Amino acid sequence: IMAEWLNAIGVTLILYAFVMLSLKKMPAETPAYKWLNFVGGSMLCTGAFLISAWAFVVMEGVWSAVALYSIVRK
Repeated sequence: IMAEWLNAIGVTLILYAFVMLSLKKMPAETPAYKWLNFVGGSMLCTGAFLISAWAFVVMEGVWSAVALYSIVRK
């Protein structure tokens, strides 16, 4: 049940960032956009790990790493 919660919250964060970007309400350069992607991706990566969904672990791990890089890069 922990994986379900992590996945539900993680996907909500990433989709929220995507919708706000698409509607031009949140530019991709903002810290909020980057943090939503990092936290959401990290939650999805952890949730995928808990259910042994290895392809999604890789995908969300890369997603989170790229988001974190964009945060610390400044």
